[in-house]
Amino acid sequence: MTTPRTGLLGSLSDPRLPSGVLACVSLLVAGWTLTLFPSLIRSVKEAFGQTDAGIGLAYMAYALAYAAGSFGGGVLIERAGRRRVMAGAALANAIGLAGLGLAPTWAVFLAAVMTSGLGAGALEGGANGLVLDAYRSARGRAMSLLHVSFGIGAFGAPLVVALFLGLDVPWQSVAAGSGVVVVALALGYWTIPVPSGRRTHVAAMPRAAARGGRRRPDMLGGPMLLLGTAIAAYVAAEVGVANWLVRFLEPAPLATATAALSLFWVGLTLGRLVSAAIIDRLDHRRSTIVCALAMAAAIAVAVLVPSLPISIAAFALAGLAAGPIFPTILAIGGDHFPDRSAAVGGSLAGMAVLGSTIYPPAMGLMSVTVGLGVAMFGSAVAAVVCAVALVALGARTGAGSRLTAG
Repeated sequence: MTTPRTGLLGSLSDPRLPSGVLACVSLLVAGWTLTLFPSLIRSVKEAFGQTDAGIGLAYMAYALAYAAGSFGGGVLIERAGRRRVMAGAALANAIGLAGLGLAPTWAVFLAAVMTSGLGAGALEGGANGLVLDAYRSARGRAMSLLHVSFGIGAFGAPLVVALFLGLDVPWQSVAAGSGVVVVALALGYWTIPVPSGRRTHVAAMPRAAARGGRRRPDMLGGPMLLLGTAIAAYVAAEVGVANWLVRFLEPAPLATATAALSLFWVGLTLGRLVSAAIIDRLDHRRSTIVCALAMAAAIAVAVLVPSLPISIAAFALAGLAAGPIFPTILAIGGDHFPDRSAAVGGSLAGMAVLGSTIYPPAMGLMSVTVGLGVAMFGSAVAAVVCAVALVALGARTGAGSRLTAG
C-alpha cells in the first residue's frame, strides 16, 4: 500500500505525524546545540579566562562526544528501543546545556560541553533513523525536509543569543534556559509512541534478493564503508567552506565576507527544500553524484576566480548544490539497509562528524604553510571524493538507489 505523499509530517490523521514532529524537533535541538557555544564564545572566554587554545580544546571535546553519541546511539536503539535511548539522549543534552550556564569551573564546563555533545549526537543519529523507519516511501524527500530543521536550529541560536545579550540577559541564563526547554523533548519521547527501532535479527530477505540468490548486504561491509566515506568527505567540504570562508575573503569588508557566508547557508537550505520536491523522482545515488560534482566545480570557481562578486556567487551556488547531499546519502543508506535504520542513521551521522573534525582543522595548518587558497581548493577535492565513493557504491552493488513507493 502506497503512503499518501503529504510531505514529511503528513496530515493530522497520518500515524507518522508524531514521529515526524519528534524527529524535526530533535534535529532543531541538535542544530541549536551546535551553534550555541560558538555564539557565546566571547562571553565564555572572558568568564573562564581561556585562550583560543582552550576554546579549541572544547570544540574538539564536543566533536568527539557528538561522534560517540551518533555511533553509540544507533547501536543502543537496536538493543534497548528508541523510546528509552532518545529520551535519555534529550535528557543528556538538556543537562549539558544547563551545565554550560551553571558550571563554576572550566573543568565542569568542559564536562558539560561533552554531555551536551553526546546527547546532541545521539539525537541527530536517532532522528535520522526514526524518519528512515517511519517514512519508508519517499525517503529522500523526508530526509531533505528533516534536515531543514537542523538548519533552522543552527540559524536560530546565534540570533537568539544576540537578542538576549543585547537585552543584558546573562549568557549563563541563555545556556541554562536552553537546557530547561529541551527537557520537553525528553518527555515527548518518553510518552509519545514511535517505531521501536529494535533489531529483530530475523528479518525476511527481500523478494528480489531471494529470487537472485543474493544475501542481504552486511552493515559492516563495503556499501556502508563507501557511504561513510561519501558523507565524511561531503561534510569535510561543507564545514571547510563554512569555517574558513570569512577568513578566505579577508581582503573584503567584514560585512561582505559574513554576507557571503550567509548566502552559502541560504543556498544550502534552498537546495534541501528544492530537493524535497523532486529527489524521489530521481535515482538517489546518481543525483547525489551530480550534486557533489557541481559543488566541487562551484568551490573551485570561487577559489580561482579573481572577481569578488563572482566568487561570492559561486560560493552561494556551492551551497545550493550541497543542500541535497547529506540527507540523500542517509536515504541511500536506508534504501540499502531497510531493517537497520537506527544503525544507519547513527553510523552515518558519526562518520559525518569525523569528516568535520579531520580536514577543516587541518586547513588552519595548511593556511600557514601552503596557503588558505590551496586549503579551500581542498574542499572541492573532498566533494569529488564524495562523488567517487558513490560511483564505487554503484559499481559494487550493481543497482540504482531509487526507492520505490510501497
